[in-house]
Amino acid sequence: MEITCYRDQEISHEPRFLPAATYNLAITLLARSETRNLFVPIRAMQYLAILDAEEFVFLDGERKCWIDIAWRNFRSSARTSLEQPVEYDVVYYRHGQAAIMTRLQTEFPRALQALASKAKLDGPARVIKFPAPRA
Repeated sequence: MEITCYRDQEISHEPRFLPAATYNLAITLLARSETRNLFVPIRAMQYLAILDAEEFVFLDGERKCWIDIAWRNFRSSARTSLEQPVEYDVVYYRHGQAAIMTRLQTEFPRALQALASKAKLDGPARVIKFPAPRA
């Protein structure tokens, strides 16, 4: 599927933290995607999240191809544990998006879980062995 998205001028941006479970699940689902992008319908809000390696963008069902909010600059390498939240930047392209952002933080993880529950895993799992640390 191909979707062309447009952006208005950036209104504002702010740093945020994404819970580890949400970030880890999003990256896992994205890694399983053959196209290296992921479409996540957020039905409770009539939004669509489009994920790629650089950012997660959110489109309102009424405005179709216009990005309302983008999450970008994920700083996952700053974590010392996979259980730590990931700092990122939220970019707003419309005024008055604080309430939408609050809802996205609740509904996006739910939408990811719903997508993960439908995912079909083909083939066996691979276990990667890391060398033991030398004393």
